Amino acid sequence: MYNEIKKMNLLSENIQQTNPEENKNLNLTGASGILPDSLIKKLLARKKIQSLDEITDQQIQPASLDLRLGKKAYRIRASFIPSENKKVLECATDLIDHEFSIEDGAVLERNCVYLVELKEFLELPESIWAIANPKSSTGRLDVFTRVIADYTQSFDKIPIGYAGALYAEISPHKYSIMIHENSRLSQLRFIRKSSTQSEQQRSIISDRDLKRLHNKLSKISGGFGLVNGEARIADGLQLGVSLSSQNGLIGFKAKHYTAPIDVDKIGHYKVSEYWDPIHETEKKRLVLDPNEFYILASSEFVRIPPEYAAEMVPIDPTMGELRVHYAGFFDPGFGDTNDLSKASKGVLEVRSLDVPFYIEDKQIIARLKYEKLAETPSKLYGVDIGSTYQSQGLKLSKHFID
Repeated sequence: MYNEIKKMNLLSENIQQTNPEENKNLNLTGASGILPDSLIKKLLARKKIQSLDEITDQQIQPASLDLRLGKKAYRIRASFIPSENKKVLECATDLIDHEFSIEDGAVLERNCVYLVELKEFLELPESIWAIANPKSSTGRLDVFTRVIADYTQSFDKIPIGYAGALYAEISPHKYSIMIHENSRLSQLRFIRKSSTQSEQQRSIISDRDLKRLHNKLSKISGGFGLVNGEARIADGLQLGVSLSSQNGLIGFKAKHYTAPIDVDKIGHYKVSEYWDPIHETEKKRLVLDPNEFYILASSEFVRIPPEYAAEMVPIDPTMGELRVHYAGFFDPGFGDTNDLSKASKGVLEVRSLDVPFYIEDKQIIARLKYEKLAETPSKLYGVDIGSTYQSQGLKLSKHFID
């Protein structure tokens, strides 16, 4: 509760120090679309994004902001739908079984649900809203996490003009994890709407424009557009699953009953202690066991040009037997190369839910929705800024030794 009061005091101080005339100019007017790093920094400078501690440059990605866990966590009996009439902690009051500190680290047990306060909080202008997503490394550990805002009856969506605190709901599935104060499991992507758009309306690139973009890039690069070869475009860029490879390794299946994984330890764990390898078969097929977790790769190499960002979404929302996207954000610059030897595949975090599920090589399993950035970012996803998954093929999270 102390952190919540401190956040509200900081918000109140900021409002008192800003005169009404200045407020008119704080909506960061400009082109609609996803805000790149330069505009996120403007939000920070104008105190539209605030934090209990100073926000570091490492948190600012090409088109998103990493969120940090605070000091306090709650084990709750069940997940819940936030209420438009209550704060998050008010909604959770009757569900809290245990309150604990994570300053020195704490283990979150698999198949349990936790609520953790975040250090960042918002006072968004009346032209900007936000969406949240797990970071790639979080999704690849089979950790289900969602961001919740006060008085907001949805997960992972922060309404336009929102002012208040943020919380993370965390539920480790296959592995127990150890978290700490300042651990980064989620990221926030800010979106500016145009004067003609309704609230929380997005500027998704149409299939027609996607085809044009793919053809344009293909001509420049000699055949590598948004993907290598022909692009399957229908309600977004469709991605297939790769069940064949040069070395015979096509995926990994999570082991049972492993030791907890510390989310802040990079290159620390042996793959063999946490994953069973999956090898190519003659028929290039795979049956997914119910309620098991798999890491697979897309059959295509994927490119996100500098002026765009993308998000992985289900190929068909009615196909309830299979979940493919846990961490869906793709930053500008991901896989942006004309050299296929340096190209990047999409990694698929796959879980078959209630029934065995049969898949074949190159079968469409997910799709990417592309969205225009409001401005070109000052930095792109890649090796130069220490991005972990550039030029990736089939790749586990950064916690494991290659």
